[in-house]
Amino acid sequence: MSNVSLIINGANYEVPSNLTVLEAARTVGIDIPTLCFLKDINEVGACRVCVVEVEGARALQASCVLPVREGMVVNTNTGRVRNARKNTVELLLANHNRECTTCVRSKNCELQSVSEELGIRDIRFEGAKREPKFDDASYSIVRDSSKCILCGRCVSACKNVQGIGILDFLNRGFDTTVGPAFEMSMNDAPCIYCGQCMVVCPVGALSEKSGIDRVWSALEDKSKHVIVQSAPAVRAALGEEFGYEIGTNVTGKLATALRKLGFAKIFDTNWAADVTIMEEGTELLGRLKNGGKLPMITSCSPGWVRYIEFNYPDLLEHLSSCKSPQNMFGALAKSYYAEKHGIDPKDIVVVSVMPCTSKKSEIERPELSVNGLQDVDISITTRELARMIKEARIEFDKLEEGTFDAFMGDYSGAGVIFGATGGVMEAALRTVADVLTGQDLENVDYTAVRGIEGIKEATVNIAGTDVKIAVAHNTTNAGILLDKIRAGEADYHFIEIMACPGGCVNGGGQPIQPANVRNVIDLRAERAKALYSEDASKAVRKSHKNPEIKKLYDEYLGEPNSHKAHELLHTHYYAREQYPIKK
Repeated sequence: MSNVSLIINGANYEVPSNLTVLEAARTVGIDIPTLCFLKDINEVGACRVCVVEVEGARALQASCVLPVREGMVVNTNTGRVRNARKNTVELLLANHNRECTTCVRSKNCELQSVSEELGIRDIRFEGAKREPKFDDASYSIVRDSSKCILCGRCVSACKNVQGIGILDFLNRGFDTTVGPAFEMSMNDAPCIYCGQCMVVCPVGALSEKSGIDRVWSALEDKSKHVIVQSAPAVRAALGEEFGYEIGTNVTGKLATALRKLGFAKIFDTNWAADVTIMEEGTELLGRLKNGGKLPMITSCSPGWVRYIEFNYPDLLEHLSSCKSPQNMFGALAKSYYAEKHGIDPKDIVVVSVMPCTSKKSEIERPELSVNGLQDVDISITTRELARMIKEARIEFDKLEEGTFDAFMGDYSGAGVIFGATGGVMEAALRTVADVLTGQDLENVDYTAVRGIEGIKEATVNIAGTDVKIAVAHNTTNAGILLDKIRAGEADYHFIEIMACPGGCVNGGGQPIQPANVRNVIDLRAERAKALYSEDASKAVRKSHKNPEIKKLYDEYLGEPNSHKAHELLHTHYYAREQYPIKK
């Protein structure tokens, strides 16, 4: 890569020739503010907050889309530049719902931050505002157009990352808004509720539908036995809400915080992930031996399940019939746990802490219930748990390292890595390999399925049998694999698909990092490291070796895929036109 010489703010620099002025400035320690820019996702120069003055050009230039060139002279902080930025941001604020103190993104709002950095204290432009649209009809996502700044990040994430495209610019000129076609509700659009629009939104225009008040009410209801489960990816990101470095594992403090919030019992969804491997691995072996529908595809990501229901209903037979770990836990809590502790299942409230906004809609699916009781009653996000901890005035950084309750809580390393793309596949291979070989294999690290490559393919030889596998994350990549299956070009035996980029560690319910962090740190990789590190430290790294899992099958389920296991832990899916949409 060749370099070019340019002058930025009076100093000479040499930078790679493939950079933009924004990137070049940041590589030499000069920060230029942005609002719409997201590297590799939304590079459109729309907001004009990043403008700079270039010698020889009459107009100010958007630095995020302006390539560097030899001899370029750039000024990033002239009076003209500062005034232009202030005018732009003031115009955005003039049409913005500025109730910042009650906004879900207060103190984590990029518009708020850039306004402060530019020293804006008054809004000179007051006038008509766009008519706001407020949509909270879905179980997962709330859309508030009064806070939208039309940056287009959500549009690009939905279209360019997830390959779905239900969000776009509507109308023209002053009346422009962002939303589903024909001003449709998010509830009625073919949205998978992955929440990737939320985590890239710089303001509070998109947020999860909160379940916090329902959790507090349940905890205060003395007639209810309220228990909680926390997903593997939560421990890899919750600390970010309290100032910890990205990728810090806070398992111990998470357990202590949940106990202090007042839950009767605290459990780890990793245990249910181990159960999922027992059921899913056995299902795969059955399909391999008995000529079942192949490739079998994982079903633990609700966003992915919605995607195939809406877009590839003819391939639904490929899905594993297993419920997600979240719902397996709930079903067993209201049966196995209830019986063991002599509690009426009707009095048990199961709360889930998930990195995922699609989980909120998943728990409402009528088929995810047993004996008329929904498997899970309330699902909150990692962000919502952080808000509850703050509301309770718990000083997270001062908490002691606690542990989860053992019954339905002890887990293997295989359960931990469910939160990263490739983790479900690796966990399954650890158990399937032992079953096929009849041995307790020492090598359990299937590194071929790790990493953030969009689609990973491998052939694993187990006991003389070549098992062909594939792993995909985000629904754009899922669509590529499904098209191959439709075309008869896929000879895989087993496929893992997660809806979110990087898997659950980068789910729509995880802590929101601003663009200046997302542009330089790969959240997917850093958070995944925390899970793989915990996996490596576990004495038990295979689901079928977990003593609590053995106990579950010995005392209650009998064996994986038994009749009782199917009643509690398996489900079915719908083609899009048959899917029961909430009205």
